[in-house]
Amino acid sequence: MKIRVGVFFGGKSVEHEVSVISAMQAIAALDQEKYEAVPIYITKDNKFYTGPHMGQIDTYKDIPAALKQATRVVLVGGENTATLQCYPPKKLGNSTVGEMDVILPVTHGTNVEDGALQGFFEYLNIPYAGCDVCASAVGMDKWAMKSLFKSAGLPVVEGILTHKKKWFHDIEAEVQRVEAVCGGYPVVVKPVNLGSSIGISKARDRQQLEEAVETAMEYADRVIVETCVANLREINCSVLGDLDECQSSVCEEPLNATDILTFGDKYESGSKGSSKGMESLSRKIPADLPEDVTEKIQHLAAEAFRAINGNGVARIDFMMNNETGEVFINEINTIPGSLAFYLWQESGIAFDELLDKMIWLAIKRKREKDALTVTFDTNILSNNALGGSKGGKMGSKR
Repeated sequence: MKIRVGVFFGGKSVEHEVSVISAMQAIAALDQEKYEAVPIYITKDNKFYTGPHMGQIDTYKDIPAALKQATRVVLVGGENTATLQCYPPKKLGNSTVGEMDVILPVTHGTNVEDGALQGFFEYLNIPYAGCDVCASAVGMDKWAMKSLFKSAGLPVVEGILTHKKKWFHDIEAEVQRVEAVCGGYPVVVKPVNLGSSIGISKARDRQQLEEAVETAMEYADRVIVETCVANLREINCSVLGDLDECQSSVCEEPLNATDILTFGDKYESGSKGSSKGMESLSRKIPADLPEDVTEKIQHLAAEAFRAINGNGVARIDFMMNNETGEVFINEINTIPGSLAFYLWQESGIAFDELLDKMIWLAIKRKREKDALTVTFDTNILSNNALGGSKGGKMGSKR
């Protein structure tokens, strides 16, 4: 009997379309002898839809038309599975549309990659691939991530965190704080919780800094300003596994046309109408690096993965000063574009094998979690001293 894999994608995120592309790649790569893919598309207002056609990329050329043919569903948790129930439910007959044994989230960005969706899966008590709630949240919040890496002794660049009220209350003071911590210009400005390089820009003076912060604040209330790495080379490395055992992929070097890798560089660099996602980015794999530098980056990638208690597949992005050889961790992507399969292909692991491993890790984590004690027997509710309508007050009045 095939394992039913619920593939979730889309969602209320600025990376909605990127998620669709990544999910279609994953559905096409799943071993059809082992798995039955159940596509679940999340609209931009967080409604769930399913249907066989929702697993085909051409469907998304006309989403309104696709939704008319699809079935809107809600998820209901079972003992070992989750069921899809049509919404609104049928007045007569069975409302069950399908069932899932394990979930493969292929979502990017806020509301779907940041622990929110993962928490929902936890509530349903169904195994899901990838990072758990805490690791997902840390992986999305760049400041929390940076602070965690720093406390773990991993190399990160200096930076400050600001937020709208603080920034606009005293722009001059915040600008001076940036200059003091970052040591002058240029600096990199980015929203605290977005991926795909959305809202990120480089500032070479005060005027550009103020403009960059205002741009970033269109996407997030909190913004990070960081020291810009000189003689920059961007190097990426993926990690696969869990806290017990993980391995690093070969390294890649994105060959972007600008001094900061932009959304356009990542997803619009291929041919018009391309659906290759991160695979279409111009890159050199493996990166042209000395062997010791490659090994250092692979080691740091694994350490960053362990630091957040990663699971499944992640991609860690590095910044390297090409003259000094200094390497800094930029960020970890807990659900990387295209699931970083192109890095694993070059590492000797095919896409279907990568998905196999991710699903196995999901089931392993669920079994380990089920073995933990999650209840504590107590007779507190049978205590006669419980208060009545006063709620928290215990015992009788004096």
